[in-house]
Amino acid sequence: MALEHLTLETFKTKVFDFEKNTEWKFEGTRPAVVDFYADWCGPCKMVAPVLEELAVDYQGKIDIFKVDTEAERELASMFAIQSIPSILFIPMDGQPAMAKGAMPKESFKQAFSDVLKIEIE
Repeated sequence: MALEHLTLETFKTKVFDFEKNTEWKFEGTRPAVVDFYADWCGPCKMVAPVLEELAVDYQGKIDIFKVDTEAERELASMFAIQSIPSILFIPMDGQPAMAKGAMPKESFKQAFSDVLKIEIE
């Protein structure tokens, strides 16, 4: 399963429709991760293959999205993205959590467990 790249429009249907809601309201059907990245960013390139692996490991349990901060400046500014990669972890219930910087695979798994409440064997 490939990671899905989101635009402003698809972000509103799959993650958060900020035009209709002032308070956080997740639109997704499973917990999600949003990777805010840019093509020129070295640490982003290190995270990309890790997320590809996790998309396979957690297929059907978590949706993993990518947002190109260069192409989607409005989304980046909405989330006050100042350093990349910035990773948004979105549980089904409760507020999302943001992590900054490149993380190893084990740290992602820990966040999936702690924030998203998702475990795999």
